[in-house]
Amino acid sequence: MVHHIDWSIVASIVAVVTFWTINIAAIGFIPEGKRPQTAMAWLILILFLPYFGILLYFFLGTPNIGRRRQQSLDGVNARIIHDAKAAEEAGRITLPDLSHAPDYVENLAELNRSIALMPLTAGNHIQLLPDYQESIDQMVAEIDRAKEFVHVEFYIMALDKMTIPFFDALDRATERGVIVRLLFDHLGTRGIPGYRDLLARLEASQIQWRMMMPLLPFKGRFRRPDLRNHRKLLVVDDEVGFTGSLNLTHPSYNKPKNLESGREWIELWMRLEGPIVTTIDALFAADWALENDSEQVLPSFRGVDNQPRNTRDIVGVPAQLIPSGPGFKAETNLRLFTSLIYNARNRIMLTSPYFVPDETLLYAITTAAQRGVEVNLFVSEQADQFMVGHAQASYYRELLEAGVRIWLYPKPFVLHAKHFTIDEDVCVVGTSNMDMRSFALNYEMSVMFPHQEVTRQVIKVAETYQSLSRELTLEQWRQRPHRTRFVDNAMRLTATVQ
Repeated sequence: MVHHIDWSIVASIVAVVTFWTINIAAIGFIPEGKRPQTAMAWLILILFLPYFGILLYFFLGTPNIGRRRQQSLDGVNARIIHDAKAAEEAGRITLPDLSHAPDYVENLAELNRSIALMPLTAGNHIQLLPDYQESIDQMVAEIDRAKEFVHVEFYIMALDKMTIPFFDALDRATERGVIVRLLFDHLGTRGIPGYRDLLARLEASQIQWRMMMPLLPFKGRFRRPDLRNHRKLLVVDDEVGFTGSLNLTHPSYNKPKNLESGREWIELWMRLEGPIVTTIDALFAADWALENDSEQVLPSFRGVDNQPRNTRDIVGVPAQLIPSGPGFKAETNLRLFTSLIYNARNRIMLTSPYFVPDETLLYAITTAAQRGVEVNLFVSEQADQFMVGHAQASYYRELLEAGVRIWLYPKPFVLHAKHFTIDEDVCVVGTSNMDMRSFALNYEMSVMFPHQEVTRQVIKVAETYQSLSRELTLEQWRQRPHRTRFVDNAMRLTATVQ
């Protein structure tokens, strides 16, 4: 008697066994080293879509930058630590007097240095630049003064009517014999109109340029596609530096819909002089080393002139650079943000275009509000990204119920600035959003200023936002349609998938 195999039954058994094998293995391996909510999001995805979910996890599940890149980063960081310490011992970098700062600042500065490498420096000068055109103009002016080198690094850059003078200045610098090195994020920049024109302009120039985090599988350059370098900086001769939220593009990002509607991005940029500039250049050196196998560029950590060039500068400011991103052993920006918020006593002013906090940051903010601190959060009325916008909105109820005041910056504008203040004592300005992407997946940079005058100036910027915004109330929020709330909550779950 011949027995025929029912292959449909065999296939069903294999499918069931594979399904449970994937899910049991996922339970045992995925939570390792991850936040519980992140692990749970991955497990839910794999439960519903086991084959697609596990494949996606292999591509996106861990922020691993690769052995070669990690070794290169570790080597440059070790050199930076050594050179910074030598500069301190030689008196080229001096530590600030913190006797007038809150008690927590000294310990927090030491925490930052232990996990983010850079020292808190004294004697810096800063000018805030909330105007987009003035930010470009000041960078052009400094490039035209360059004598030795110019280092440029932006997440997004484009060749357009706003930025052509910037690239013209870079070309003039190379013609004078100045070395110009330039970095831009590959995928961040590729999506902006005029990308091919930008490449053609760079190819025809004497600028030394590289793509950051390039995704070019056919050229042997493949990596996790959602890891991005989100930093923005300019350094001229280790004397003058710039950083903040600005991308090197027209404030409309040159997109037809934005131009038609008048939609522009609102930024906060800053100009810096002093030893903080050499630490920013050290960060550029690390990023240049990651994208260039044949050349390492290390900052001088040399002494700087204590006399500011600009009469509008706030002078004698202590400042500390806090880099963060894949390759660091701790989420340095998240630790800084939560530590500062827990130390607030009177008022917090938070500005973040993408506000998708993890539990620790959410608890810090809501706890501050519940213990009587006035907490103000400034966000855009109309989000520029569907998934992030809905994920962000899912947190508003908890924030409003805790007593946080939420201010909606009017559409069609996008409030893209990234900064916050703690009382009138400390402020942080930089590239980092308050979202899980900025904490774990993006290379970011933040600058902490434990200085009252700088903090008051940043507060004035936030108060300008407040004067233009409308306050969202809990009653208004509760009137949202159920379908909108459903989408918000669904996007909140996906926001934790890393």
